Amino acid sequence: MSLFTKMFGGKNKETVTPQQAIQNLSEVQEMLMKKSAFLEKKIEGELATAKKNGTKNKRVALQALKRKKRYEKQLTVIDGTLSTIEFQREALENANTNTEVLKVMQGAAKAMKGAHKNLDVDKVHIMMDEVADQQEVANEITEAISNPVGFGEDVDEDELLSELEELEQAELDEQLLDVGPMLDDLPSVPTQEPKHKIIYPMQCGVEIH
Repeated sequence: MSLFTKMFGGKNKETVTPQQAIQNLSEVQEMLMKKSAFLEKKIEGELATAKKNGTKNKRVALQALKRKKRYEKQLTVIDGTLSTIEFQREALENANTNTEVLKVMQGAAKAMKGAHKNLDVDKVHIMMDEVADQQEVANEITEAISNPVGFGEDVDEDELLSELEELEQAELDEQLLDVGPMLDDLPSVPTQEPKHKIIYPMQCGVEIH
C-alpha cells in the first residue's frame, strides 16, 4: 500500500472513523520515520565517500555530494510531512476526545432528563415542606420525651427550703436534748450554811497590798 493510499484511502470512499484515521496517520508516521533514518544513513555514507575521494578522485567525490544533496532534499520533505502528520494526528486525537466527552455528556443529560421525567418541581417543594413539618414534630416529640414530667420537676423551691429549715431546727433541738442529761453530773448547790464562816480579809479591816 502506497503512502497516499494510507493517507487518503485510495478508491475506498467509506467513511473513516477518527480512530481509524489516527491509526492510519500513526502508521504513515512510523513509515516516514524509518525512511528518514534510512536517508540520514545514506547522507552520512555519501559524505564519507566524498571525503575519502576528495583528493584522489574528484569525479567520484562530486557524484557522492550530488547524491547527498538529493537525499537531504528528500529528508527535508519527509521532515515537513512528519510535522504535518503529527499536527493532524494531534488534532484528530483532540477532536476524538471531545467527541467522546460530548457523547458521555449527552448520555448523562438524557439519563438526568429521564430521572426527572416523573418529578414535578411544585410537588417536590410541597414534599420538602412536609418533611420539614414532620422534622419539627419529631423534635417536639423528642423534647417532650426528654422532659421528666411527673418526677418532681414541678416542686416549689420555696417549699423545699422551708422543709430544709424544719429539718435543721429539728436536728438542733435533738442536739440540745442530748446535752441536757449531762447537767445531772454537776454538784448540787448547798442548801445549808457552812459551820465555819469564812472571813475575808476586807471584813477584818486588813488591807492587802
